[in-house]
Amino acid sequence: MTTAEPVIAQAQQKASNSSFYSAMRLMPKAEREAMFAIYGFCRLVDDIADDGIGTRPERAVQLAQWRADLDALYAGHPPPRAQFLAEPVARYGLRKADFLTVIDGMDMDVAADIVAPDLATLDLYCERVASAVGRLSIKVFGMDEGPGDELAHHLGRALQLTNILRDINEDAGIGRLYLPREYLVEARMAVSDPKTIAADPRIDEVCKLVARDAHGFYAGAAAVLAKRPKGRLATPRLMGAVYEEILRQTEAVGWAPPRKRVSLSKPRLLVIVLRHGLFG
Repeated sequence: MTTAEPVIAQAQQKASNSSFYSAMRLMPKAEREAMFAIYGFCRLVDDIADDGIGTRPERAVQLAQWRADLDALYAGHPPPRAQFLAEPVARYGLRKADFLTVIDGMDMDVAADIVAPDLATLDLYCERVASAVGRLSIKVFGMDEGPGDELAHHLGRALQLTNILRDINEDAGIGRLYLPREYLVEARMAVSDPKTIAADPRIDEVCKLVARDAHGFYAGAAAVLAKRPKGRLATPRLMGAVYEEILRQTEAVGWAPPRKRVSLSKPRLLVIVLRHGLFG
């Protein structure tokens, strides 16, 4: 194996049961491996933010080291652990600024557990941990930066809000809550610890407002794709279709506790792949 292959193989293994993997399988081998390299990078820095190993200052140092590694990579001297990014960076012109923005998002989780951020902070978080990943991805899709960056803006936020709505229990378990403060106030809920908020039936009202916002971003992404810009559009189209269906099914059961994390059945996923992926 080359130094790149273990990270890419691990990324494929971690994603193998996810909707993300279904979308990646639509891509040619080189593009698929580049996407798994991006995914692998995101998993590595996300693990620093989320695994709880080490103190917050120690984890901040680990993220700072990744910034230094990216500097070395873009200077033409990739350190061993960043070697897996060298080929996709060179082939697709991936921007260092976007990788750094992803790390900035992880830093938000490392600095302090996010609990009921205001809407502006939530949007910044989505920009960093999701839309920046989208901007890396659109380079692999072969899209021009204008429509590509617009797609990344909308689809990244849509996917991240959907994940937030799926992961309320898991996030509360580690002391986090990404639902916006303004919506909690609108539902007459006190901003308190995440577990208390997650156990309050009124959280359903809050989540419906976040779902409304997510649908707005899905519509924005669909509008970009409807113009048929240059690039391999099947993958982002499929990702949007799958995650919006997950959101719809979650809306159907609601968010009042106790909650059950929604996943698509294999037959339903296959229908979506055929409709939006192979023939979309």
